[in-house]
Amino acid sequence: MKITRVEAIPVCVPLKKGMTAKTAHGEHAVSPYVIVRMHTDAGLVGLGEATISGLWSGETQAGTVAAIREYIEPVILGKDPRDITAIRRAMDFIIKLNPFTKSAVEMAAWDIAGMSAGLPVYQLLGGKVRDRIRIKLVVWARDVAGSRAMAEQHLALGVSCVKVKVGLDPVTDVARVRAVREVCGPDIPVTIDANCGWTIQQARHCLRQLADVNLLLAEQPIPPGDHVAMAELRRDTPAPIMADESVFTLQDAWQITMHRAADILSIYPGKHGGIQATADIVAIARAAGLRCTIGSNLELGIGTAAMLHIAAAFPEVDTDTFPADTIGPFYHEADLITEPLKLGPPAAKVPEGPGLGVELDEAQLERWRVR
Repeated sequence: MKITRVEAIPVCVPLKKGMTAKTAHGEHAVSPYVIVRMHTDAGLVGLGEATISGLWSGETQAGTVAAIREYIEPVILGKDPRDITAIRRAMDFIIKLNPFTKSAVEMAAWDIAGMSAGLPVYQLLGGKVRDRIRIKLVVWARDVAGSRAMAEQHLALGVSCVKVKVGLDPVTDVARVRAVREVCGPDIPVTIDANCGWTIQQARHCLRQLADVNLLLAEQPIPPGDHVAMAELRRDTPAPIMADESVFTLQDAWQITMHRAADILSIYPGKHGGIQATADIVAIARAAGLRCTIGSNLELGIGTAAMLHIAAAFPEVDTDTFPADTIGPFYHEADLITEPLKLGPPAAKVPEGPGLGVELDEAQLERWRVR
């Protein structure tokens, strides 16, 4: 079996009214992503999704399309899509960085590999260790009244964990978290995510102020790069620290674990450049005795399916303790797949079909395609 064509299809899907995102990284109202279709001479077509963001990884929609058409497609045409290591090496040789772009292409190859074998991707990764992936929903960085209302909305859906976005202003951040804790009561776990928005001094202050809130974890409280500062903060606060923006590459994961700068690693294939690269980072966490969970860049249906396969396949991805962010379809107007994923809440189920277990909805694709 050989790859005959790789399509890069730009789409622009808005978030639902009232669900648009606000974080320390700014506003997110529309998702300009890229869908990948990998064609083969055997008639199998694999799907991938690049949830690119210039602010997040430096990738843009136009850049992703150009990288696939001009660099990646020419060097993988004629390769067997099941030779995933060879495809990864070819992409890394021809173009640097671009993790979300490469992840989408590799995702499509995994999809074909699974369809060819008649097995879901999680089976290719070693089999399921869990049937249900516990999830959390996000309260964006709104005013206190808006945050309280959003938390109430999430709880009404049956969610059993809530994440609160912080990192904009320490005073309103603390007030927002306290309001959400009041709504959740003592038994619903609450996490926070600063998205790099606090300085080390602000992080210390806020986490001390929130000590009585009993946070499940504090995600990326300070900017990446200073592992010593993050390790100091970890020793200074009772809340477990999760690294997200600090862990893009395998080398990042090694540095974080070597400095003991985090208790948990946030992982997902787009950020790391693919499913196999994500598995490599899970191995680093395993060696260091750390847990992982699934993060998010607000994926659509294809990207979320890939994340669910990873969550199902690795014991170290401890979504029972630290619920996953496999939630992008909740927030978008469309997921671009024919059958919606079973996302709960409170828990999601991994697709059981061969490959990623999802099919592209051509009508949705045409509606949201960028021409």
